[in-house]
Order: sequence, then structure tokens, then C-alpha cells
Amino acid sequence: MPLPLTLRLGCPLLLCDLVLLTLLGWGVPSLAPLGLPATWLEAAVRFLGLWGVWGLLAPDRPHLSPPRALAALCLLPPLYLTLRSCLPLPDMPPALLAGAPWAWLLLSYGAMGLAQLTWGALGQGDRAGGPRAEDTERESRATLRRLVELSRPDLPFLSGAFIVLTLGVIGEMFIPYYTGRVIDILGSSYGPAFTTAIVLMGLTSFGSSLAASCREGLFMFTLSRLNIRIRQLLFSSLVRQELAFFQQVKTGDLTSRLSKDTTMMSRSVPANANIFLCSLVKALGLYGFMLGLSWRLTLLTLIEMPLTMAAQNLYNARHQAVLRAIQDSMAHSSEIVRESVSSIETVRSFATEEEESQRYKAALAKTHQLKKRHNLERELYLLFCQLLHLAVQALMLYCGYQQICAGLLTKGSLVSFILYQWDAGGCVKTLACTFEDLLSNVGAAEKVFEYLDREPAVRTNGTRAPELLQGHVSFRNVSFSYPFRPDRQVLKAVSFELRPGEVTALVGLNGSGKTTCVGLLERFYEPQAGEILLDGAPIREYDHRYLHRQVALVGQEPVLFSGSIRENIAYGLGGCGEEQVTRAARAAHASGFIMELD
Repeated sequence: MPLPLTLRLGCPLLLCDLVLLTLLGWGVPSLAPLGLPATWLEAAVRFLGLWGVWGLLAPDRPHLSPPRALAALCLLPPLYLTLRSCLPLPDMPPALLAGAPWAWLLLSYGAMGLAQLTWGALGQGDRAGGPRAEDTERESRATLRRLVELSRPDLPFLSGAFIVLTLGVIGEMFIPYYTGRVIDILGSSYGPAFTTAIVLMGLTSFGSSLAASCREGLFMFTLSRLNIRIRQLLFSSLVRQELAFFQQVKTGDLTSRLSKDTTMMSRSVPANANIFLCSLVKALGLYGFMLGLSWRLTLLTLIEMPLTMAAQNLYNARHQAVLRAIQDSMAHSSEIVRESVSSIETVRSFATEEEESQRYKAALAKTHQLKKRHNLERELYLLFCQLLHLAVQALMLYCGYQQICAGLLTKGSLVSFILYQWDAGGCVKTLACTFEDLLSNVGAAEKVFEYLDREPAVRTNGTRAPELLQGHVSFRNVSFSYPFRPDRQVLKAVSFELRPGEVTALVGLNGSGKTTCVGLLERFYEPQAGEILLDGAPIREYDHRYLHRQVALVGQEPVLFSGSIRENIAYGLGGCGEEQVTRAARAAHASGFIMELD
């Protein structure tokens, strides 16, 4: 089995670096007295040598971009030594890696690895998946921008929530500080300082709790408003689509988008903004306090961030694809239920109750497998983050103990730092989980925006609305085939006229196009060829509401909507009076049984 590209290139480069350091080791006695210039000279020799070897190993792979990794490996040690020389710190490390113990060399490789992980997490380097992954990321960002635009009417509420959030976070950040003060005071003697610290800690706790409640209420209020707005926009877009759209798209898929996906989508801005901004503001404040207590321990805890973000990028690449598959599987399960329930007579007549049950069971099993895969990957990711957090915390405690022994840190300050570090680690994990949740909501939003952006094939933007309409209908060389069966032409160059004052009956075999003619006249579809005229004007030029007030359709099986009988009779007639409804019921010979129902 061939070795991965990283090993095939990395191993020779590692050997070459060791050879270069061995050769440079012979000149350590002469170079060491030069100090920092010798350090930079060693880095330049290593960089040029490794770059030359890279060019020999990978001449046809310019996309691998060698200078970035090699520069991190060769230039980080002299950069660190240069910055350290500017600070009055004891125990200066060796100036040359060639003459240093092996631990320093391993440390330089570890620093290079952390730098690469940080660059991969934050930078715009090579993305896994190539151009396709970049296109997906670009689409996700565009979707997020559209979500923010939809949330623009809620900007005053979001601004107020952010102000309350900031005040609450500031109060929370002072609690560990006063906890450390109390511990330091307990080590000496009680006094006014102890009482002051306790009172201030209680006030900040109460204030931060009150601010958190107000913040949560404002964000949930904006979530509800955004959810209503998105559902209304989606439903308004769906009911304007042509009839062929509803024949091609499953009803269960539409109801799933309208109920589940809109709910997930509406959470993207308010709920995730609540969590994300709270964690971000808190993390910045916590790291500010930590730097004030001990900048050395703070830099040590920052090791966790690039490793966590690298794991997050790897996890998110798989997470979004699995969530889309889960959403499609759930929509498929809903469609099976709808089909079975709406066609229960057919199911019963063919005695296929067990088959339908098994079909639904298989769909649920597929959804369950996808969710198990999603949960397993999520738990492995969280386990890695937790173990990494514990390892960094143990290292931080050891270094904190060393600083207490050296008199650089008090016990109370170390306790405060530990409390801050716990909160900071939780904020970093929350930021990662929030981004994961944001990606899942973006996946749902993409499907919703797909329907929102869809233009109906049958346009209803006509403006013709004459005061007097004679009702002369002409079909001229009309040809039509249904979108779901484009190879079968239902109407082929059909021409006929419907004159005012005459009753015309369309007679033909089943499937000969009688209902299709009515559907074209009602503008349920657009003919592929020919045109339909109403009083000499193309029917598509008429105003949508005007046309359907003039052309009436009475079906064999009228549909009753949920609501009163009066609302069903007056359906589509704005401002219809009680007398008109009663007159219509009598004309339809329905007033008798309606009165009996009352």
C-alpha cells in the first residue's frame, strides 16, 4: 500500500533537517559567541536547504506551498529567542538548535505543528475538498448573510440584548476575581476588605443573573418574530407556485420544510447569536483578566485553542453532510406517512398494511443509523476536546505551583486564574458547538431559500382587467404535455372556440385532454405551443385575481377548508356580505341542510 503524501515528503525532509543540524553542530563553537545573528543565520541555512530538498521531492506539486510549513519550522526558534531577549527573564535558552539538547529540537517541531494547526483553523489555506469545498463554504456564507438580512427588522431588540449581555458578562467576570481576594484575605486576618469583597461578589452575582434573564428573553422574542416571518414568506412563495410544482414535489417534503426547517433556520441568528456573542465577549474578558494575573500561564492555556479549532474544522466537514442526509431522511419518512394515510383505502384494498409498516420502519431505521453516526462523531469530538482541556489544565496547575514557589503568584490569584481558565475553556467549547449548530441551521436554510427563490413557471403578473368581459375563449394550435411526463403529448395543435351565451361540452375518452383544457384555461399550466385567447387577448395578460373572478370552476368533489360554512362559501370573495352568502347557499340548494346543522 503506498504511503500518504505527507509521509513521503515529510520523512525525507526530517532526515535532511537532522543532517543540516549535525553539519551546523560542527560550527557551534564559532557561531555561538555571535548571539542572535548566529540564530538567524542557522535559520536561513535550514530554510534554504529544506526548500531545495522540497523542490527536488515535489517539482510538479506547486499547490502544496512549501514556504509556509518550512518557514514556521525554521523561523519560529529565532523569532522566539529574539522576543525573549527583549524581556528581562532569567535562564536564556541556547542560541543555536544545532548545539541544544534534543528536547529543544522536539519543542521546535511541536511549535511548528501548533502554528500549522492554527493557520489551518483561522487562515485561508488549502481546504479539504478543493474547489468544491470552497464553493460550499461560499454558499454557506451567502446563506448566513441572507439570514442576517431577514433579521434586520429585529435589530433594535438584538442591540438591546447585546447591551444587556455585555453588562451581564462583566458582572460574571468579577466573581472569580473577588473569590481569589476572599481566599487571600482568609490567609491573613478578617477586616473591612473581607466584608467588601463578599458584598461586591453578591452584587455582581445578582446583577449578572438579572442581565442574563433579560438577555435570554430578548433573544427568544426575536427568535419567535423571525420564525413567524420566515414561515409566512415560505408559505407565500409556495402557494404562488404552479400546479406542476406540487405534482413533482412531495407534500411531506413541503410540510417538513415549513415546520421543521423553518424552526431550525429561525434559530440561526437569535439563538446562536445569543450563545455566540455571550461566549465571545466572555472569552475576551476572561483572557484579559488572565493576562493581568499571569501572562505566562495565559500563554500556556492558549495551546488548547489551535488544537480545538483544528479538530472542529475536521468535525464540521463531516457534520454538515450528515445533517443534510438526516433532514432528507426525515422528510422521506413524513412522506411515507402522508401517502399511507391519504391512500388508506388503496392500502386496505390491496391488504398491504404490513408492507407499508415495513416501509416506514425501513425509513425510520435509516434515519436512526444516520443519527447514530452523527452522535458517535459528535461524542468522539467532544471527548477529544475534554481530554485536551484536562491535559492543558494539569500542565497549568503544575506551572502555577512553580510560580507560587517562586513568589510570582499568590494562592488566591492562582484560584482566580483556575476559575477563569475553566470558564474560558467552556467558552471555547461553546463557540465550537455554536458554530456546529449554525452549520446545521444553514443546511436547513439552504433548502428553505431554494423554495423562496423559486420563480413560478406560470407567471401571474398580468395587468389586463377590462370593465366589460364578453367571455369569448379561443384555443389556437395549443400543444401541451405534463412536466412529469414530457414525452407524452396530451394536446397536439388543438383549436376550438367557446362563444358567449353558448354551452360547450368537451367529450372524449379518458385521458384525451378534457380536464387539461380546463386546467389551461384556469392557468394551472402554460401550454408548450400555441396560445389561449380571452376576448382576443392572450390569457396570460389578464390580472390574476380578475381572471379567476371571471372564470369559475365547479369541481366534482368540492374541497372544504377548516372553518365555518359561511367562510367556505365566501372563500376568495373579500368583503362578502351575509345576504350574498345566504343567496349563494339557496342557489346551490344547500340552505336546507345548512340550517339543520345550525
